[in-house]
Amino acid sequence: MTATENLSGRARVAEPGEGIGLDELALAARNHGLPLEALRYDVTPPGLHYVLTHFDIPAADPATWQLAIGGAVERPLTLGLDDLMRRPAVTSRVLLECAGNGRARLEPRPVSQPWLLEAVGTAEWTGTPLAPLLEEAGLSPDAVDVAFTGADHGVERGVEQDYARGLPLAEALRPEVLLVWGMNGMPLLPQHGAPLRLVVPGWYGMAHVKWLTRIEVLTEPFTGYQNARAYRLEVDADDPGEPVTRIRPRALMAPPGWPDFMTRERFVRAGAVPLAGRAWSGRAPLTAVDVSTDGGRTWEAAELAPADPAHPFAWRGWTHDWTATPGACELLVRATDAEGTQPVEAEWNRQGMANNLVQRVQVTVLEA
Repeated sequence: MTATENLSGRARVAEPGEGIGLDELALAARNHGLPLEALRYDVTPPGLHYVLTHFDIPAADPATWQLAIGGAVERPLTLGLDDLMRRPAVTSRVLLECAGNGRARLEPRPVSQPWLLEAVGTAEWTGTPLAPLLEEAGLSPDAVDVAFTGADHGVERGVEQDYARGLPLAEALRPEVLLVWGMNGMPLLPQHGAPLRLVVPGWYGMAHVKWLTRIEVLTEPFTGYQNARAYRLEVDADDPGEPVTRIRPRALMAPPGWPDFMTRERFVRAGAVPLAGRAWSGRAPLTAVDVSTDGGRTWEAAELAPADPAHPFAWRGWTHDWTATPGACELLVRATDAEGTQPVEAEWNRQGMANNLVQRVQVTVLEA
């Protein structure tokens, strides 16, 4: 049994006072988040975009790789990468965020990839829409779900598996759902799912299956491990939980000034300090971003960039002018969408999913 498992196969929760273990550090070394100063980019450079790989990065030869589409369809398809790239291509700017983003700040801490706030990025993804391929295959009138399987294979909580996720048919048929072979004008990199991945705008990253090899149309809801046991909002070990789906609202601040190497505490000079960052939501349109410069006692409206009709699934910039006075302070930022506002207190669950707790930035203001 590893530190991320218990005898029931449920995700483990750290004991009081338990520090992050070597296996969690190994996960953190394999995966990486967005350096928050990279929030300056409208489109995240591929090397700065967050990465999460559940198992190993598969070795895939684009020349021999194939995608199979089957299950409850009239005409199963087998397509090579060249076949897909001859189809109508779309480039879409889409934000991705890991469902576990913010997990490491929960108390007690769910034991897994110890994300803080940086598991996010916005890229321009190039591919072909999924819906026409499903329609070409001839969907059964009884179809309810579509399962997507990647080439990555491993064991999670004692279960050997290929990574696979299911989507409701209505979600899979959304015109913006893409089979993607390009990122920011270049071929996909191995860690980002080359040669082909799924992109499902608005959903947390677990739905965007990488190294995609198989699509299966189902007449029953998908009950694979990554739907039925992982990525669920469970409060206790016996709770089946609600599935994680769309991205909750979040705003992040590009930390101002300069950092302390170890603590990442920020330092600025007194006077006018511009604050800026990004905000997003996958569940409803953003309506506001607010900033607090006094630890959350009072809030002021930030300037939220207008929604861009050309990029409805990208993050949006925000700015705020702060007049800093000498001393220690704590900056907070929160986003509001049409369904609600980021919480100031964490909403705990044992897998550490969808924790959109507000960001707090410790700043020391020095004399000018």
